[in-house]
Amino acid sequence: GESRTDPRVLRLFRAGRAIPVCPEQLGGLPTPREPAEIVGGDGQDVLDGRARVIDKMGRDVTASFVKGAEQVLFLARQAGAKRAILKRKSPSCGVRSYDRSEANRTPPSISPEGVTAALLRRAGIRVYGSPT
Repeated sequence: GESRTDPRVLRLFRAGRAIPVCPEQLGGLPTPREPAEIVGGDGQDVLDGRARVIDKMGRDVTASFVKGAEQVLFLARQAGAKRAILKRKSPSCGVRSYDRSEANRTPPSISPEGVTAALLRRAGIRVYGSPT
């Protein structure tokens, strides 16, 4: 995806109330990297072994996405995090949400839940999608 800074998240970071992390990097993927998508379900399905994460070149990068999600959960627990603000429309961080800006679209746009979002939610951490 693209790099977009949300000024509200930046303020939280500057105040010491947020920790920036990238699950894909923590999972061992390079930057930049090929775009990827979840095939066969959503982040919950990836965690349960029913779906895979495949990059644009056709490579299965599921293990890297799961490893990155586990690393983020570890860091969140170390920090005592209760909430996470994640990038929308990402196979790692996507937060299942209805896109109200596309309300007249048929069918409406629904962002699937990413692997990291699913794991954090399972661990009881509330996840929110950044508006940018």
